[in-house]
Amino acid sequence: MRQIETVTLEDARRVIAAGERKAHEIGSPSNVAVVDAGGNLVAHIRMDDAWMGSIDISINKAFTARAFDIPTGDLATSSQPGAQLFGINGSNHGRVMIFAGGVPLHGSDGNVVGAVGVSGGSGEQDRVVAEAAEAAFRSVPAPA
Repeated sequence: MRQIETVTLEDARRVIAAGERKAHEIGSPSNVAVVDAGGNLVAHIRMDDAWMGSIDISINKAFTARAFDIPTGDLATSSQPGAQLFGINGSNHGRVMIFAGGVPLHGSDGNVVGAVGVSGGSGEQDRVVAEAAEAAFRSVPAPA
């Protein structure tokens, strides 16, 4: 049987805490979501004063980053009219987010094991918070 590495609740809490710290630092109240290898929600927070409308967006950014194994901001160029992925944001029941703030989480073998999604600020703020959260995931050595 094949075993698949995935994000744990402990991982998700560490990722979210790092994202929350960065969001506070840059003054961007945010929603931060973490999904596992299957794209399923593991954990989510909505910081005080973060937009309620960004709850689903953060979760869907994490889903998108895992579903396509790329940062969501990278989908923006390829999804414009005339580009090969035009209309992708209408797929998966409208869950696909094509703006910055979703970042895959890579496991010890380099495979994607989950993702983080951030929403509540500008695209640039969401990207910065998501990258800080992802860095916290990378900074912990995998179990032996």
